[in-house]
Amino acid sequence: MNEIIEKDDSGIRIKKPKWLRVKLPTGENYKKVRSLVDQHKLHTICESGSCPNMGECWGEGTATFMILGNICTRSCGFCAVKTGRPDDVDIYEPGKIAHSVKTMGVKHAVITSVDRDDLKDGGGSIWAQTVTAIRNQSPGTTLETLIPDFAGNWDNLQMIIDVAPEIVSHNLETVRRLTKQVRIQAKYDRSLEVLFRLKKGGMKTKSGIMLGLGETDEEIIETMSDLRSVNVDILTIGQYLQPTAKHLPISEFVTPERFDKYKVIGLDLGFRYVESGPLVRSSYHAEKHLF
Repeated sequence: MNEIIEKDDSGIRIKKPKWLRVKLPTGENYKKVRSLVDQHKLHTICESGSCPNMGECWGEGTATFMILGNICTRSCGFCAVKTGRPDDVDIYEPGKIAHSVKTMGVKHAVITSVDRDDLKDGGGSIWAQTVTAIRNQSPGTTLETLIPDFAGNWDNLQMIIDVAPEIVSHNLETVRRLTKQVRIQAKYDRSLEVLFRLKKGGMKTKSGIMLGLGETDEEIIETMSDLRSVNVDILTIGQYLQPTAKHLPISEFVTPERFDKYKVIGLDLGFRYVESGPLVRSSYHAEKHLF
């Protein structure tokens, strides 16, 4: 396999370590998912977020669907999703997603969205309709929803709680010190409150953080402890990968051994499941998180 090369902000060419190399997408299942996504003009975070696991997941016949368009109202320093003025809401989208989930025979579906701060309900009604539509068409399918913070509008968050997905995920993304730089319009404590309110509403909760942005070992453990303080059940930890030269630079490539160490610490802190590794993303092995 060819060496994977990228440039840092200084223009210096750097090699990604061998543990970050991924295989190109192949196989009949991958082609089937690719065809469905194209046919129904679906947005997936697999593509929009440049996920390194797209080939593996699509090859297994699964995908993480992204609703409410593919243009975000926020401009996070780490994210590959486009920022700008979103298109009008597609009122038929819940039905389209549900039909695709049924056609693909998905047993565990993951749904996420861009931030829609331009909408009064933050997209909450489309979220609720999508969950309901999937349940109506595929009653045996379990659901994970990876949601935004709804700008702290708790009435909008309640729409998610009311339809009760099996897992509700909201990513903290990084440590407190780096939040303003990494998640420009987000707030560390607001995200913790989202997770607190979800748990209070009876949800099984999940969150994720990225490493390699300049955080310290102490800050990582503090962040894990903060997530446990609001009783988060599931934690994912992965390596930050710079989508383009305009995004935040990579501070370091964290070794697989350190990821293993954080998994042990997380389990000791009381998380019921910890997925920790360089290529781990929020929805990676999501079906295993139902327990």
